[in-house]
Formats: sequence, C-alpha cells, structure tokens
Amino acid sequence: MQITFGPSFKRDYKRWIKQNPGKENLLKRLVDLFIIDPFHPLLKTHKLKGNLKDCYAFTVEYDLRIIFYFEDGVHAVFISMGTHDQVY
Repeated sequence: MQITFGPSFKRDYKRWIKQNPGKENLLKRLVDLFIIDPFHPLLKTHKLKGNLKDCYAFTVEYDLRIIFYFEDGVHAVFISMGTHDQVY
C-alpha cells in the first residue's frame, strides 16, 4: 500500500506530535501496519457514513483516528487526523 498525505493531515500530524512528543513511534508502527494490511484487526478500520461516506477511518489510540480514502487498490490518501469530535 502506498500512502499520500494531504495538507490537512500534515497540519493535524504536526499539531498532534507537538502535543504528544513521546508517541511518534506508536503512530509510525501503526502506519507501517496499515501499509502491510489496511484492514488489520488492531487498526479497527471501518467505512464512514454521511458526508464522509467515501472515506474510511482507523484507530491510532482510544480517541485518535486517521481518516483516509482509497484512490485505487494500492494507494491511500490520508486526509485528516484527530479525536473523534475533531474529524467527524
């Protein structure tokens, strides 16, 4: 799986790293797992509804999600990252 990071995701990532300096490795491990298997059970990947019906989300921590969509079978675009209330 190849990943592209949208501008909103990049901004959200920088903000999250600044607020959670010791958790960058956790995020990296989960993104690496996503690259291997986007639907791995640890990620709890799920399809979204409503305005985000073409997107999916996976869980990084209890209240931290990454929102993305598939461009094709081998390419995903990360568009947003944040708490449940921030991204939905």
